Amino acid sequence: MTSTLPDLSTLQDETLRFAQELIRIPSVNTGDPRTIGDGEARAARYLQSLLEEVGYETEYAESAPGRGNLLARLRGSDPDRGALLVHAHLDVVPAAAEDWTHPPFGGELHDGFLYGRGALDMKGFAGVLVAIARHFARSRIRPRRDLVFAFFADEEAGGVFGVRWLLRHRPHWFDGVTEAISEVGGFSVPLGAQRAYLVATAEKGIGRLVLTARGTAGHGSRPTADNAVTRIARAVDAIGSHTFPIIPTPAVEAFAERATALLGERVDLSTIDQHPEPLGTAGPLVAAALRNTVSPTIIQGGYKSNVIPGEARAEFDVRVLPGQEDALRREVEALLEPGIDIEWDRWVHPIEAPSSGPLLDVMAAAIAAEDERGVVVPYLMPASTDNKHLASAGIAGYGFTPLRTNADFDAFGHFHAVDERVPVDALAFCARVTERILRDA
Repeated sequence: MTSTLPDLSTLQDETLRFAQELIRIPSVNTGDPRTIGDGEARAARYLQSLLEEVGYETEYAESAPGRGNLLARLRGSDPDRGALLVHAHLDVVPAAAEDWTHPPFGGELHDGFLYGRGALDMKGFAGVLVAIARHFARSRIRPRRDLVFAFFADEEAGGVFGVRWLLRHRPHWFDGVTEAISEVGGFSVPLGAQRAYLVATAEKGIGRLVLTARGTAGHGSRPTADNAVTRIARAVDAIGSHTFPIIPTPAVEAFAERATALLGERVDLSTIDQHPEPLGTAGPLVAAALRNTVSPTIIQGGYKSNVIPGEARAEFDVRVLPGQEDALRREVEALLEPGIDIEWDRWVHPIEAPSSGPLLDVMAAAIAAEDERGVVVPYLMPASTDNKHLASAGIAGYGFTPLRTNADFDAFGHFHAVDERVPVDALAFCARVTERILRDA
């Protein structure tokens, strides 16, 4: 690797400016292609202009009109090492302006915070990546391995028009890539006297369970023994009130081991979900990673109060731990009475990358260089990111967008929230740490 003295002031200034400009492009993903405009395309074209301005060759691809995706590759000094993909999604969830203190698409600065939809999820990190790419080009920095900077559409609706489409139609974008860094992780949480920066080494799988009960339809004045609404209600109650067992996974066990050392007292996985307080803001997050969950979300049946319907239906959100997919299905199906039709769909498998290794060592060194109290701690992320789709191509994905924040700032709680914001100094910290990681990985 060769480099000149980094100009980190420009890096930090550009990070903030690019994040602000991206927030001002309302690339809202409603989940319905009929109501999605060209915000993702405009955001990708904006970043394309910034990268090409400093000499990058870029590739742009639209999976559908307005659904823009962008890639640029910086060659490393060792062509035999696997490439590192660093990626951010350009779509955001909707925001109702009347609920916000400051305009959700204003990218405004107030009291040391950058406000706006996407400040954390994840236009802030997109700004970090483009600023670093430009910094490397201007400073003639050549990293050890190839770096692939990518910006995707549609993460908020499953990646159908983003990573999933690219893996099928632009597979060369991922040539040689062995590892990836993106959301959700890196946010600091206090553990004892240290600041723990959580890195997501695993993610729960997601899916949908649909149950259908059928019975004899008839007049409401003549009750039936096989009332479909009653049967579906029993099924919903059976699953909704069921407590799934704690199943320690390697990522959760690695977290417990590190947290025990930092706190000076044993972290008991069997009690975290009842007593998460010792872990601070990390407690609820870790608690959600201990068990499989199947949550009732929709129940439908009937069309008139004096008519017993012949069919009733319920839907459930499913979150499953790595290695537990078959066991979860068996456990749920054993809770149901005979005659309930069962459909599992929208299934995205859980993923798990190693909880230790050279890349995590580089992350730890980069954090230590910027925060003498900082340590990197693995954890299992209970939600979902584009890393799930990349895993199907053999790419080990990690969630690590490092932000040093005050103990009372719950970064995880700002995802998809009203008044989403990020501390400006934390965004600068993210740029500095990520720059070190990408230089040394």
